[in-house]
Amino acid sequence: MTRPKKVYRYSEAFKLKVISEIESGKFSIEKARKIYDIKGAATVQRWIRKYGKNHLLNKVVRVEMREEKDKLKKLSSEKKELESALAQAHLKILALESLVETTEEHYQIDLKKNFGQRAFEKQSIRDKNST
Repeated sequence: MTRPKKVYRYSEAFKLKVISEIESGKFSIEKARKIYDIKGAATVQRWIRKYGKNHLLNKVVRVEMREEKDKLKKLSSEKKELESALAQAHLKILALESLVETTEEHYQIDLKKNFGQRAFEKQSIRDKNST
């Protein structure tokens, strides 16, 4: 003959007390289960979900292998190098733009406009010669 399964009932106040102690960091879920003699491995987890405290569940611990750490360091180093190269390219662009502006002021010409016009004229001449 099998014995009937015992059903444990806990008050709402008790459930909230246990959850608040877990949330405050006083106890882990397992420690609270043992201290308060709560039966059922998933009972406290159900309470946590019921009261919307899901942030207390599923804490992930990441374990990295040495190769992963080395790869992360390498990628980080490459990222820094690329950022440095990009910054240097921006500085070079600024210097060249400054040079163009200074030259335009000194010679009182519009280099951008004249350069574009010359390129257009050269292309037109090439188009005429090829036909």
